[in-house]
Amino acid sequence: MAKSAPSAHIDSWYAGSAAPLPSQARLQGRQRVDVAILGAGLTGLSAALELAAAGFTVAIVEARRIGWGASGRSGGQVIFGFGCGEAKIASLVGQALAKEMFDWSLEGVAMVRERIREHGIDAHWRDGHAHVAIKPRQVQELQEWQSELRDTYGYPLQWWDRERLQAVLPSPRYLGGLYDPKSGHLHPLEYTNGLARAALAAGVRIFEDSPVTALRRGATPTLVTTGGELVADHVVLAGNALLQRIAPELERKIMPVGTYIGATTPLPPELAADLIRNGMAVADINWALDYFRLSHDHRLLFGGRASYSTLPPPDLAGTMRRRMTRVFPQLAGVGFDKVWGGYVDISRNRAPHWGRLGDNVYFAQGFSGHGVAATGLAGRVIAEAIKGQATRLDAFAKIPHADFPGGRALRTPLLVAAMAWFKLRDALW
Repeated sequence: MAKSAPSAHIDSWYAGSAAPLPSQARLQGRQRVDVAILGAGLTGLSAALELAAAGFTVAIVEARRIGWGASGRSGGQVIFGFGCGEAKIASLVGQALAKEMFDWSLEGVAMVRERIREHGIDAHWRDGHAHVAIKPRQVQELQEWQSELRDTYGYPLQWWDRERLQAVLPSPRYLGGLYDPKSGHLHPLEYTNGLARAALAAGVRIFEDSPVTALRRGATPTLVTTGGELVADHVVLAGNALLQRIAPELERKIMPVGTYIGATTPLPPELAADLIRNGMAVADINWALDYFRLSHDHRLLFGGRASYSTLPPPDLAGTMRRRMTRVFPQLAGVGFDKVWGGYVDISRNRAPHWGRLGDNVYFAQGFSGHGVAATGLAGRVIAEAIKGQATRLDAFAKIPHADFPGGRALRTPLLVAAMAWFKLRDALW
């Protein structure tokens, strides 16, 4: 089967700095496997690794390149929990199940470390993550969260007051922070490519440049592409924000939200080391948040500036530079080598949306900004269900999810209007 010229990754620092991964063939003709997976991102690769280890024949179809979507473009922060927060999960499914789900989220973080070690992936892992406060009310919110995590979930974090935080993060912008030594950050495309190499070595077939045009449901569900068909006993939909009408009932429950990252020019090593002295990743807790970390080659990777209209903001590089210098005035005059973006798939309640369509089509979406760790967990949970143990997938399926109002035509303007209120709240108090 001849390989064709692959679609390129978007122009990002990740794509430019990752070790090249050989392109894979397009799907051609009719292929038969035990499990067919749509999407060669972290969810699909995680499920494939688990299933291949259990003896299933597995193939993945990817519309572009391995890791082309959020898996290869994200902020790279590996953190506990889910996008909606613990209290929201508890309100939806009850406290006992919420505690189990929280523990499973910690498993997701641990899985990242385990897979890096097991497969020898050079993903430039660094320990540590801090949520930081800009306003006094956010100091109170973080301290209350610290108490909740300790008392209800058995997960103690460190509270750093302004003086303690500035000893590590000498920025005038922050009043305190909640530090987690077990979370961390990595190069997401290197990590995704590393999982792909492991999956290929385990016998998983990956077809690139093979966009799925239809899902045929039934006893042997089939993924149809422009060049072939992948027939299986089980199908996994791991396209997240990029499903593109393959399963309309899923698409109605998520919204693609643009988020953007810039990589500065290389900084003098001493300056870079002084920005974040312990090498941790950092995120504030504004609704439209900033997040940042250092790269292995002494750049600052600075993210934020979400777009709820799916249109890139005007003067993106200039806006990102202004946001960056509010945090680090000492970087005035430093520019970005690359600025790029991608879609986060948010659910309406920001909770994970994982489950089944019928008996043999599985899905995971709605990672809502917590995808690097939660995707690995999702892949494992789906693989467990395919192997016959669906307890955890059934638990996640208990989380209720509503459609975004307005359908495809109106959901974006309605969300833009709603988000304006949260941004105003961040600005005023």
